[in-house]
Amino acid sequence: MTFLPSMRRGASLLDLFKAFPETNEPPIQFHEVLLRGPSPFTEGERELIAAYVSGLNHCRYCHGVHIATADLLGAPKSTILSALDDIDASPVDPKMKPVLRYARTLTLQPSGATQADADAIFSAGWDETALYHTVAVTALFNFMNRLVEGMGIELDPAYVKPASERLAKGGYLPLIEMMKRKT
Repeated sequence: MTFLPSMRRGASLLDLFKAFPETNEPPIQFHEVLLRGPSPFTEGERELIAAYVSGLNHCRYCHGVHIATADLLGAPKSTILSALDDIDASPVDPKMKPVLRYARTLTLQPSGATQADADAIFSAGWDETALYHTVAVTALFNFMNRLVEGMGIELDPAYVKPASERLAKGGYLPLIEMMKRKT
């Protein structure tokens, strides 16, 4: 149940978007550009970062939806779960490991990021745009996790499949039209 008395029992993030469209349309547009636009990372790799950050934050809603979306886009759920336990022992692509380590630092101790952490990403073969996308996806999902958790939005397991399929196939912009519908 959300912390807002005006919201129905079992309200989703979409319901929150509908309640506050003026402040939620810009982040949805940002999601689309960052997670589906041009990037050194595949869509699956960006969803991997999103699911990983949400897992670190114990945000069941975002973790549930984005781990399923990442899985549909080629980043297996088991890989993400194992990375949460131990990045080094996980079957994550070695090139993505420094990216996830950076995302972990930014999530758990933001002021702890160092030049050596950034250099590890560069040494893995990524460029400056990849570093920016690592930071931006991490920041976006820390924001979203806090929005969801701060509003008391809970995950309905039945919501995961349709939401992840919609995000994997159609991206984020359809949420804007859905947000504008009354029902």
